[in-house]
This record gives sequence, structure tokens and C-alpha cells, in this order.
Amino acid sequence: MRSADGTDDGTGDVPAPLRTALVQVAADALGAAEPAEVPPSLRAVHRFAPRRRASAGAGPLWSALQEDAFRARVARVWAQANPEAAAALGADEPEPAEPSLGLAVGAWLLGTRDWHGLVPAQEAAPDADAAQARVRLERAQADAERLRADAAAAREEARAAQEQLGALQRELRRLRSDADRARSEGRRAADEARAVLDSAELAQARAQDDLRQALEERRVSQAERTAARAELRAARKLADVRVRLLLDTIVDAASGLRAELALPPVADLPADLVGPTHEPAAVRRGSRGRSIDDPALLDELLRQPWAHLVVDGYNVSKSGFGELSLAEQRRRLVDGLAVIAARTGAEITCCFDGKEGQQGPPGGYARGVRVLFAVGEIADDLIRRLVSAEPPGRVLVVVTSDQEVVRDVEADGAWVVPSSTLVARLQHL
Repeated sequence: MRSADGTDDGTGDVPAPLRTALVQVAADALGAAEPAEVPPSLRAVHRFAPRRRASAGAGPLWSALQEDAFRARVARVWAQANPEAAAALGADEPEPAEPSLGLAVGAWLLGTRDWHGLVPAQEAAPDADAAQARVRLERAQADAERLRADAAAAREEARAAQEQLGALQRELRRLRSDADRARSEGRRAADEARAVLDSAELAQARAQDDLRQALEERRVSQAERTAARAELRAARKLADVRVRLLLDTIVDAASGLRAELALPPVADLPADLVGPTHEPAAVRRGSRGRSIDDPALLDELLRQPWAHLVVDGYNVSKSGFGELSLAEQRRRLVDGLAVIAARTGAEITCCFDGKEGQQGPPGGYARGVRVLFAVGEIADDLIRRLVSAEPPGRVLVVVTSDQEVVRDVEADGAWVVPSSTLVARLQHL
């Protein structure tokens, strides 16, 4: 190594005491250095304990001191620790100084002056300490060799670890590929499961629709069956009522049959019948010669056992007292029919044309009179159904002036009295 002026500094013949001092200073500087500032050749020595760096790492430290960078770093550390000595050695014209190992160390590191004259004579001469230093140096060199072997082994281990790392990375890539494949298969399976679920939900919805439809059909069929049973019961009840009513009519009529069928007194003699023919008065069978316009005929018919009077309400009320409102017409007609029912004991039903939800007055109509409103049909059709429901043989009297109704109910065996006859009867109450 050369000094600052370019001359050989004589590092090859550095005395052992000076070399030992230089290694110690280098060990101290290495301990204070940051890990990033440690040269690669001294990283193992940097990990040594502070008291072992100078002895165990003497060889590597001395070798590192031969490099300008590390030597300059150690020189800065020494100069900071010995500023006065460094200033004295760095002067342009250094003053003569007594030989000192510390100054020799600084001169060797700084390279500003010849360090040979600064080495004490007794320390410069080889002695037993030098031999001991050589032993330590040899030991240090052996340690350095061992460290180099360890470093080689460490490099080999690092290479093996690198290979193992590569194998692990390849295995990791393979596992990642397997994981990606598994995720892809999982997504596909999830899509298939979702499709199956959607299909199942659709099938379930259809099944629920079918079930609701079946329940609805069952409910409709049950309702129809219930209605049919109700109609059957009503029909049976109606048939029983008709039979019972007919039987009661026959029984009640048996006692008065002779009086009801008594022939009128003989009014014509045989000689009288030889006379000129003339048109007989219009009479009805069983009316005892009374006209259908005679109010007494109505009373005679209603006094028969179980007689039933069916009245075409508005047909009668409008012909008798049409100047009144419809409500007043109904009230007046029903009140008059109640008097007739009380006197004759007959069943009376009065039919009016009506609308959905129509009802009678809050207090109801007169007692003994059944008031019906035709909803969804006309009162004429309601009268026809009432006549058809009665059993044959019962005395059934219909009050109406509607000729179509007259023809239909007469065909079913009912007596027909004009509306004017009932109006005349009501006027005499």
C-alpha cells in the first residue's frame, strides 16, 4: 500500500505490536458500523462478540485494512476518537514527536507521514510478544480459513436452499394451478347446482300451481256437491210440503165438501129450457154463478181450506191507486191484503219488481202477508215459479191483468182474478 505522497508505506514489514493495535482499532470501527456498511468479507466477523472480534477476526480485519475504503473508514473513526493526534499528523509541517504506538497507528491509517519513526524502539524489536502475536495471527488465519470453509458451506446450503425454494415455488405454482382448477370446477358445479335448483324451484312452482288448481277444483266440486245436496234437500222438502199441504187440503175439504159442492137452487124448469136459446153468462166452474169480476168470488175462493192468494203487486196498485208513490202503493196494498188474510185465513203472497239489496220498510210489512221482490227477473216470472211450486189440487188464486201470466197460470190449474176485482174488494174493507 502507498501513502498519500505515492511512496510505499511499508505495510509488508509492519511490526506485530503495530499490527495488533491496527486490528484492534479496525475491530472497534467494525463494531460501530451499520450492517449495510460492513464489507462482505467482514460480515461474519461483525457477528462476533466485541471482545472476540480482534482476536478471532484478526486475519480478515488485517486483510480488509489493505483495502482503501475500509482503511479510510477506520481512519475516520480513529481521527474522531483522537482529534489532537489527527491534527498533529495532518499538519503541513508536523512537529517532531516522541515515538508512540498510538501515533504510529494514526500515521499508518492516515498515511500522512512515515510511521516507522513513530514506533517505539522496544516495541519495534521482535520479542516474545511478537512470537505470541504471530501465534495469534496464525490462529486468526486458521479461523479465517475455517470461516471461509463455513462460508462455502453456507453458500452450498444457500444454493441447496435456493434449489429447495425453487422446488417449493414450482410446487406452489402447481398447487395454485390445482386450486384454480378446483375453483373452476367448483364454479361449474355451483352453476350446475344453481341450474338444478332453478329447475327444482320451477317444478315446485308448477306443482304448487297444480295443487292450487286441484284444491280450487275440489273446492268448486264440493261447493257444487253442497249446492246439489241443498237443492236436493230443498226439492225433497218441497215435495214433502206439497204432499203434506195437499193431504191437509183434502182432509180439511172433506168435512165441507157437501156444502162447497152444493148445487144452486133450481132456477130453470124444463119448459123454460124449451124457450129460445140465449148466450149464458160467463161463469167459472164452482163459482156458484158468480162472475170473475165479482169481489164475492174472491172471498168464496179464499175461504176454501189452505187457499193461497198470489198478487201481482204493481199490476194491482197501479190500476187502483197509481197516483201514489211506489212505496205508498206497496204499503197500501199490503195493508189491505193483511185485512183479507185476517178475515179469510188464507196464505197471501204479494210479488213486486225489485232490485239487488231492496228491502221493506224498517218495521216490516203487515203481518200475515208474504212480500217478495223479484231480483234478476220480473215479478211475472216469480209468479209463474210460485204457481209451479204448488201441488196439484190446492186452491191457488192469482190476481193479475197480464194476459200472458193469465194463460200460463191457468194452464197450471190456478184461478185467475183481474186486478180490478181485488181493488174493488179492498175498497169495501
